[in-house]
Amino acid sequence: MHIQDSHWPGAVATEAGGDGRAGATATSRPAPLRVDAQRNLEHVLRAAREVFGELGYGAPMEDVARRARVGVGTVYRRFPSKDVLVRRIAEEETSRLTEQARTALGQEEEPWSALSRFLRTSVASGAGRLLPPHVLRVGVADDPTAAEGPVRAEARVPQQRAGVAGQPEPRVVAPRPVPAAERDDTGSDELVDVVGQLVDRAREAGELRGDVTVADVLLVIATAAPSLPDAAQQAAASARLLDILLEGLRSRPV
Repeated sequence: MHIQDSHWPGAVATEAGGDGRAGATATSRPAPLRVDAQRNLEHVLRAAREVFGELGYGAPMEDVARRARVGVGTVYRRFPSKDVLVRRIAEEETSRLTEQARTALGQEEEPWSALSRFLRTSVASGAGRLLPPHVLRVGVADDPTAAEGPVRAEARVPQQRAGVAGQPEPRVVAPRPVPAAERDDTGSDELVDVVGQLVDRAREAGELRGDVTVADVLLVIATAAPSLPDAAQQAAASARLLDILLEGLRSRPV
């Protein structure tokens, strides 16, 4: 999976471009689509999920059109810029992950069962490959020789509660200011909040390592679904990789 912040949209274009592609207004309600237009839209969205999931959000619109078996003009008629398409996919996949997290939180009484259920369901759906890149940033110290030299933390990850007895306290670092372009409307704040509840419960029960954060859990979702040509091999590889990662997340007796 490719995580490419440089290709994440900073703003949705709303004006006509130089090539004549019409922009979309934020207040107008789209008219009902004809049957063939609706079918083309579904093809484009499915192709975009596949292409962006395999190549990252840096993949060109031409690849999406080719996978959907439509002309690139058909893609641009529905999505006047790549930013609009990327946000549409990110919103849908983030919403799907949030619902999966809520379901696990509401239906599983055991904290570890709830967290592992969410991880297994999310990896199986493949939605983690399409998360907005900024939610996958894990706290890493910047180069101390840099002029400003701040310490980056996970973007918009809630403060974690204290670790359980006998386990290391969660890593505490100064928050990295979130650029305006990353304060998007994809619903990632809600996802981080719900996953944070799963993480808190598992940690308080002594089932989760004290240094595991929400961003770590989301990173597992994003990386535990390799893209392989054979569906059966991909399912088996994902299940095996997730088993290994889950063992790494669990706490160990002192």
